[in-house]
Amino acid sequence: MPVPAANKQAYLAVAAKQAAVIKEHGATRVVEAWGDDVPDGEITDYRSAVKATGDEVVVYAWVEWPSKQVRDDAWKKVIADPRMYADTMPYDNQRRVHGGFALILDA
Repeated sequence: MPVPAANKQAYLAVAAKQAAVIKEHGATRVVEAWGDDVPDGEITDYRSAVKATGDEVVVYAWVEWPSKQVRDDAWKKVIADPRMYADTMPYDNQRRVHGGFALILDA
């Protein structure tokens, strides 16, 4: 997701609150990574995927769950939890890319 560089601390504060909610609902790990080397690609890249502007930094985040079933059940509760919406988002949530992935290699 693209986050205005000036909103880094605000983003981190919201992310920490939301991570606690997500973990309360069963996640084993929540990771937020602030882009510090996200180059433009020749065909596609992270910045163009989220339409990041010059003053925005791409944040790459993921949540680990003990199983797909736990994730599927918990995510409904996470989305319904009013604490997830208690703060103003310090980024444009419409440009966030998200999905679920199955682990195929853990080296």
